[in-house]
Amino acid sequence: ALNKVLKDVVVKSRTMMGLDAVYVPGWDCHGLPIEHQVDKELGLDKPGQDVRRAMDPVEKRRRCRAYALRFIDIQREEFRRLGILGDWQHPYLTMDPAYQATIVRELGRFVGKGIVYKGLRPVHWCMHCKTALAQAEVEYEEQRTPSVYVKLPLVAPPPALAGLPRPSLVVWTTTPWTLPANLAVAVQPGEEYVGLAAKEGKDTLIVAAALADEVVKTARLPDARRVATLRGADLVGLEYRHPWIDRTGKVAGAPFVAMDTGTGLVHVAPGHGEEDYDLGRSLGLPIYTPVDDDGRFVPEVEHFAGLTVWEANPRIIALLRERGALVAEVPLTHTYPHCWRCKNPTIFRATEQWFISLDQDGLRERTLRAIRRVQWIPPWGEERITNMIAHRPEWVISRQRVWGVPIVAFYCEGCGHVLLEEAVVAHVADLMRRGEGADEWYLRGARDLLPAGTACPKCGGADFRKETDILDVWFDSGCSHAAVLLTRPELHWPAEMYLEGSDQHRGWFHSSLLESMGTRDAEPYRAVLTHGFVVDGDGRKMSKSLGNTVAPDDVIRKYGAEVLRLWAASEDYTEDIRLSDEILKHLAEAYRRIRNTCRFLLGNLADFDPAAHVVADGELRELDRWAMLRLHRTIQRVRKSYAAYEFHLAFQTLHNFCAVDLSALYLDVLKDRLYTSAPNDPGRRAAQTVCYRILDALVRLMAPILSFTADEVWEHVQAPDKAPSVHLTDFPEEASWFDERLENDWDQLLRLRGEVARALEQARASKLIGASLDAALRFHVDPGVEPDPARLLRQCGEAALKELFIVSKLEIVDEPLLPGLVTGSDGVVLRETGVPGLAVLVSRARGRKCARCWVWSEAVGQ
Repeated sequence: ALNKVLKDVVVKSRTMMGLDAVYVPGWDCHGLPIEHQVDKELGLDKPGQDVRRAMDPVEKRRRCRAYALRFIDIQREEFRRLGILGDWQHPYLTMDPAYQATIVRELGRFVGKGIVYKGLRPVHWCMHCKTALAQAEVEYEEQRTPSVYVKLPLVAPPPALAGLPRPSLVVWTTTPWTLPANLAVAVQPGEEYVGLAAKEGKDTLIVAAALADEVVKTARLPDARRVATLRGADLVGLEYRHPWIDRTGKVAGAPFVAMDTGTGLVHVAPGHGEEDYDLGRSLGLPIYTPVDDDGRFVPEVEHFAGLTVWEANPRIIALLRERGALVAEVPLTHTYPHCWRCKNPTIFRATEQWFISLDQDGLRERTLRAIRRVQWIPPWGEERITNMIAHRPEWVISRQRVWGVPIVAFYCEGCGHVLLEEAVVAHVADLMRRGEGADEWYLRGARDLLPAGTACPKCGGADFRKETDILDVWFDSGCSHAAVLLTRPELHWPAEMYLEGSDQHRGWFHSSLLESMGTRDAEPYRAVLTHGFVVDGDGRKMSKSLGNTVAPDDVIRKYGAEVLRLWAASEDYTEDIRLSDEILKHLAEAYRRIRNTCRFLLGNLADFDPAAHVVADGELRELDRWAMLRLHRTIQRVRKSYAAYEFHLAFQTLHNFCAVDLSALYLDVLKDRLYTSAPNDPGRRAAQTVCYRILDALVRLMAPILSFTADEVWEHVQAPDKAPSVHLTDFPEEASWFDERLENDWDQLLRLRGEVARALEQARASKLIGASLDAALRFHVDPGVEPDPARLLRQCGEAALKELFIVSKLEIVDEPLLPGLVTGSDGVVLRETGVPGLAVLVSRARGRKCARCWVWSEAVGQ
């Protein structure tokens, strides 16, 4: 609801600024979330089950499509119920044949640049879902895991350690299960390292000098002392022995070795980490991964074959202890990657996957430059996505699933050569566009999919088999700029704005930018607006386990869709947004205040015809001119807030205008004029003129936020050539005139009104008066004070001041106050006004009370 309402406010406010703002709703239909739900319904989510072979892929895809359509219809009705303005008859669906064909054609563009390749690299791997995951599909949750300090004895120590007993490297890891795959140790060549004698005559433990004290403390080595010093460079190239496997590894220098945690020596398993992989490649090491798709050790792994990595952890620690290689075991609570869909922990594991190179064609650098050309709202989004693009690994685009768009690659049955050519990809895209979309890949054989006469360029063979992997769903969604904007003539490319939650810096914003830069060398959007996440009233993340979730339907049933819209627009979306019943109650009250203001204005315009009764600006009273001034300021601030996407400030300005300027002052003062004057009295028509202008502006300014209420009010607004809906109008323009002197004068007058109100309250508390109309005011002016303290009072005149202060009688006397007069004496209340030389005296008004207007006057009854 938050996301859709914010999009709606953008669209409606931009439309009312005179722009052509179109919202094309869309659904990402492919991927693990839907396939996972279908697997559950079919009972195919059992551990160890190969879901790709468990049932016919065409039938599986049919069920996934039906599941997606069911929820699209539900969500579409929910969004329409919220009043979201969009092209609901023509949404985009990533599972539509035309969209799927675009995805394949976009892949072909990357292929044509020569930056799509298949390789063995470590990726996030979900053992439960049996598929690779992108960084955007990984969530981090706190998890308690064992961490171990392990010693690796050097084969031949350097001169600095000569003569010391058993010099051993000490590495620290939170994943003991990766130790069977250890092939190297990394150090910082420029850092200082020390040898620690933990026990006399026993091992010499080598750690970074900067971390030695922390290691001694954490590993509980109270008797350890420093017995040698050397540089990291002295360790580079040395060999060490694996704790239990008959092999040696080498020490290498690496910039990623941190000096803020661990030992300053990093255990390197090239098959189980991105940095490990890069270092392993540079050293010519094998990318060794002794773990299969189920997260179990393969048969050739001694001691642990068939065990899952989690089952192996305690056994590996036990073996380390048995071999005398365990320095310490320390349980650790830290954030650990989990699958976004099944919520199980993931592992880093090298597998054969398809990748898009980010550096071969300069894609990363070009994308970093493009980021600077985009408007990021809030501005910190630019730094966030910059860091993500700068430090991300290669884009792994393959998934080992069924529900998605296939990677259009073929394998020669004769020699195994991979056929991946732009022309072939384009040919298959055309088949998909004209036929059943991506289902064509599963309905046809390789020969029917390939262009006639296709032969293997390596061996000349004509028999091929199809790739079984599908594309990353983030590639699907990243193509939306091409699938939507470039196929609809009424739209233009690039998009004006992408608007999503802050998680999309690593999701849709991210993949769209890379996809567009890779295929068109231009960014797909001009601006990106990011909002926070919904949290409860105490700022806690909402979750079923905490029981603090709030369903939009429940809010709508209790408060109405308008209050839910108001909540979304009234909060500062740049931070996480709090939602609770208490917050909604306050917003419901604010909504009623605005609605009641509109009702009051409509009620008092029942006999007002704008074509016949409008009073010229020059004939408005001073108070009316002030109200027009405040309207001008409101229009100015609200338009500015909408233009800057600061919707919460637009709401605050509108609410303050209704609550403070109108309800608490102008409309309160106006009641006598509206209720007691003759229908065509000039003063009453002047008041109605201002009320009409206020209502006409107010209903349009609030329309992007309070869309239902604005349209309801608009139905009752009388105006010549009125548009059928307020949403077909423009925002009101700022006043053509603006009297800064008048604004300054009224600021002073309103401060004076506040002091008078306090004096009237004192009189009420002293039982001198009841209502303010029971009072008479006398302003005492000291003639010796310059400039004239009563200038503004004289300028307004007695009638206007009585209306402003809502009293029956008022006079200004040029004489100093009588000496010795005290508050409450002689039936009067005296108060200083804050204006030097000006005081006000409150007394009870004389005469009789008029039964019609409630003003006290000696003329009543005569």
